[in-house]
Amino acid sequence: MTKKPAPKRKLTHLDEQGAARMVDVSEKPVTSRSATAKGCIRMKPGTLKLILADKLKKGNALEVARLAGIMAAKKTADLIPLCHPLAISKVEVELRPNKRTSSIEVEATVKLSGQTGVEMEALTAVSVACLTLYDMAKAVDRGMSIGDIRLTEKSGGKSGNYSAS
Repeated sequence: MTKKPAPKRKLTHLDEQGAARMVDVSEKPVTSRSATAKGCIRMKPGTLKLILADKLKKGNALEVARLAGIMAAKKTADLIPLCHPLAISKVEVELRPNKRTSSIEVEATVKLSGQTGVEMEALTAVSVACLTLYDMAKAVDRGMSIGDIRLTEKSGGKSGNYSAS
């Protein structure tokens, strides 16, 4: 048996000539959509201790990072080319310190009723919250590392639901 080649997938953000374009979502139905992303920033144990004790010179790193993540989700269309500006209805940013691994896990959930998803907004929120934690604590620990940023769940829209294993 010969195997048929997979059908060639059309890239949605390129026109027939290969030029970048914003996808037209005007004909898509408005549906309830949500996305959750996670990421992590790792640091020295002493750095985490300073953050948790609110002893950084720049202020309360956890609350500043939470606010930065929320603001970033709302600004995603200004940062990522071809993302649609969205009327977001909810952004929630959770920061979970882990003393055992000397890290802070960041999780963001974004919701709306609209014609396109909010995956990029959730990923942007996590990324900027992690970057803000780095900025707040870099004077005491330039060796912090940010990573494992990924989409963990999404719901709504034509492609349906997704949950990372």
